[in-house]
Amino acid sequence: MFAIVGGFPAILVILGMAALVTGVYAIAGRRPWASLPARQTVVVALAASLVFFISGGVVAAAPGAGDIAVAEQPTASATPSASPTPTPTPTPTPGPEFSEEAPVDPTTVSAPTEAASVVAIDTGSTNTTALELLATIPVKGKAAKTGYERTGMFGSAWIDVDQNGCDTRNDILARDLTTITLSGTCRVMTGYLVSPYTASPIAFVRGQDTSAFVQIDHVVALSNAWQTGAQQLTQAQRVSLANDPINLLAVDGRSNAQKGDGDTATWLPSNKAIRCGYVARQVSVKATYGLWVTQAEHDAMTRILGSCTGEMALTSSFTPAPAPVVVAPPAPAPVVAPVPDPEPAPAAPAPAPAPVDVYYENCDAVRAAGAAPIQAGSPGFQPKFDRDKDGIGCDA
Repeated sequence: MFAIVGGFPAILVILGMAALVTGVYAIAGRRPWASLPARQTVVVALAASLVFFISGGVVAAAPGAGDIAVAEQPTASATPSASPTPTPTPTPTPGPEFSEEAPVDPTTVSAPTEAASVVAIDTGSTNTTALELLATIPVKGKAAKTGYERTGMFGSAWIDVDQNGCDTRNDILARDLTTITLSGTCRVMTGYLVSPYTASPIAFVRGQDTSAFVQIDHVVALSNAWQTGAQQLTQAQRVSLANDPINLLAVDGRSNAQKGDGDTATWLPSNKAIRCGYVARQVSVKATYGLWVTQAEHDAMTRILGSCTGEMALTSSFTPAPAPVVVAPPAPAPVVAPVPDPEPAPAAPAPAPAPVDVYYENCDAVRAAGAAPIQAGSPGFQPKFDRDKDGIGCDA
């Protein structure tokens, strides 16, 4: 066992001990050994013992000899131990690191120099499905990445664009994590996250070695945005894009590092359940800020959204609400002077009664009818009634 543990120096020491025991045996018993007289046996044994001891000491003292022996010794014990074996502590693997695009939250909170600004005219432009909104986005090739610089082009991270007093990173941590604890009104110290990209749980604890396990991902990466139209935006619009809540998700740090500045055509979350919502966010961001998509990106987005055609687009809180429609009151009806009723037309004279055929037999009949004397032209007048020819009949 000593030889196994101690290596070659231990073997030399063991041989020296064996020689010493042999010499002691020869002196004590005065007996020969290995066909040698007792005196010679003692001399040979002591000399060999001295040589072996010296050699073992020299080898053991050589630089690194002890270290190599310890490193090569077996860890298993020949005799089982009744005491429990302590569980070895695993050496932690290096964790993710913050990227320049999405760094740790700043030490001081600063407001932008200009108000939030987007390209979309109003919220009605994104009030549709993501697939229908995708059809409105231009398809072009990527522009050169020349001139891209995170801070210079998109502002310092993380600016308080919504002006609520908290930096954007802590805003998103507070939005996406559950059971959070705060230091002050903004700084998230602990919380619980199920990463949307992997569906894996993460217990977030703020610290130098732990904060980077939860990072804030730009769904449309800033360098990708720079190559698909952001070069033509104003500085205020680019700062808004970098801090817009619809373009930000709290995720696990490893997924954020793996994604880099990939678009839908080159990277998708391993959690397939989130892919429709993830692509809908990308479409919403590109439409809100007037960006375009490449042909490969458009085809990949169409394929993903084709399995969830009802997935709605998202509207940025920075997009102006539609102006209220003011309905003018109806104009008052013109006042029309009353028209006086027309004067009634004069009544037409009653028509003369139609002549009635009257016949009197004689003047007695005329007198009986009360018509005497009867004038010429009167009904029933007969010339025979006017004997004196004065125009009046039956007058006598």
